[in-house]
Amino acid sequence: MAKKKHQEHHEEHADESWLIPYADILTLLLALFIVLFSSAQVDAKKFEQIRASFGSAFGAGTNSLMPESRSAPTVIAGPPESPQQMEAINPADNKQQQYVRETAQLLEVKRALDTYIQQNNLTGDLNTMLTGDGLMLRIRDSALFPSGSAELLPESRRLGGEIAKLLLAVPQKVMISGHTDTVPINTAEFPSNWELSSKRSLNFMRFILSQQSQLDPARFNATGHGEYRPVSPNTSPEGQAKNRRVEVLILRQYRQ
Repeated sequence: MAKKKHQEHHEEHADESWLIPYADILTLLLALFIVLFSSAQVDAKKFEQIRASFGSAFGAGTNSLMPESRSAPTVIAGPPESPQQMEAINPADNKQQQYVRETAQLLEVKRALDTYIQQNNLTGDLNTMLTGDGLMLRIRDSALFPSGSAELLPESRRLGGEIAKLLLAVPQKVMISGHTDTVPINTAEFPSNWELSSKRSLNFMRFILSQQSQLDPARFNATGHGEYRPVSPNTSPEGQAKNRRVEVLILRQYRQ
């Protein structure tokens, strides 16, 4: 009888043992949510600074991609921190903030390019896209060069000047690449599509640099890919026309 009472007493206290692991789980969940909340915070002041900087560079007004906050004016006091100083604060948060700022910057450049394209009825010859590598401006060869030539058309010079102005306002490196379709070429100047695509990208890069003396040539690179990087099948005239192009890529400095 005494043994039975002892067993019943032991069972009553055994039911409370779940409290310890339950409390541990709650503590871990609380710590997890605190870490997630902290890592998700974006420095609003610095984001406002980059918005104001690029809004001024592109003359953005009420139609700006990032309209100015109405709650209080943005005050920029002193020079921005160097990359080394920002990295020392919090490397993980700083990397995310740099990516957000650069994305906002590239979107502002894209907005300016898209406005120029629409205002000049160039939607069939030019288009822009934001990719994981950066901001891409794709130009059909017919907007820049005569067929089978690498000499710039007179009407292409205005376009090159506008692109040069936008590139002056960004710090990133710029890759200019030439592309052709699969129709072979064999002339004294261009033995193959390699030479044609390379000379076209080089000539367009030189023209852009000539339009703005403040552009640093060290930021630029020109290359030719011939017919080996198509964006459309070469089985139709329309597809071939899309593949004959020059691409201007503003390369990202920061990636996720």
